[in-house]
Amino acid sequence: MDRRSKVIEILSRVAQKDVTPGDDESLFESGTLDSFALPDLVSALETEFGISIPDSDMNPRKFETLGRILEYLDARG
Repeated sequence: MDRRSKVIEILSRVAQKDVTPGDDESLFESGTLDSFALPDLVSALETEFGISIPDSDMNPRKFETLGRILEYLDARG
């Protein structure tokens, strides 16, 4: 499974519904995520990809869209 598919799977699990967001679709404006779901998303990304996301990066803008999440993961290695 590729990285995009894994992130979409995580988003679906965190949102508790099937989602297929576009790269530039706001996950917060669409109701897929809210501020309460953000820590769950970050925790799931850390577990799935074996990374550590510092608290200073827990900014909704960094995780606003699927594209931004993928860019963030690319930058983290």
